[in-house]
Amino acid sequence: MNLNILAYIIYTAITLYIIFWVGRTFYVNGRMFILRLFQNNAEQTDATNNIILIAYYLFNIGYAILQFQTWDNVQTVSKLISSIAGKTGLLVAILALTHYFNMLLIFLLSRRTKNRFLTAKK
Repeated sequence: MNLNILAYIIYTAITLYIIFWVGRTFYVNGRMFILRLFQNNAEQTDATNNIILIAYYLFNIGYAILQFQTWDNVQTVSKLISSIAGKTGLLVAILALTHYFNMLLIFLLSRRTKNRFLTAKK
């Protein structure tokens, strides 16, 4: 019995939930970091935050869809669980790495902005 279709459905449901939950959480909680980066310019912050969210969704959904291409043939329930766990775990690891990279980028940009502000004040 081929269980690939069932694996695809379960993987898609789990993946979309994770992608949208993480994206929404970062969108809401990351706004204050971007707001500080743009020196309290709310309009620019909201526009940038929306663009980042759309790019995040496109990148991660695209990656999740590409995973179907490399899926092995699933013949048993244990292989079903194993394949879904492996694909989902890889996605979560990529999300974590992307998040840490974004936090580093925001930190470096905010330091640069702060240094520029202090230099201009003198």
